[in-house]
Amino acid sequence: QVQLVESGGGLVQPGGSLRLSCAASERTFSFDAMGWYRQAPGKQREVVSTMTSCGSTNYGRFTISRDNAKNTVYLQMNSLKPEDPAVYYCNANRGPLAYWGQGTQVTVSS
Repeated sequence: QVQLVESGGGLVQPGGSLRLSCAASERTFSFDAMGWYRQAPGKQREVVSTMTSCGSTNYGRFTISRDNAKNTVYLQMNSLKPEDPAVYYCNANRGPLAYWGQGTQVTVSS
């Protein structure tokens, strides 16, 4: 069973930065795609950044990266804004299967 464990969330002031980590129980390059999604209260889950062997796609201000040696995917979040608070989830896909982490909370407040 694939496990994805997120960490790095927390409280940050507007304009601040956070780096989220997602540690996978299997080699990151064994997945067809990995990515970050977020879900704010009362809203649908939305994609933030995705990565495949061909490259990455960032849908906003944040940047995805990975360290294959550590089986870890990161999300660098800079210039955080009041609209960014959400639970951020790590995702991995292999064929028809999708795996999710438990999520990490990001709060932006002064």
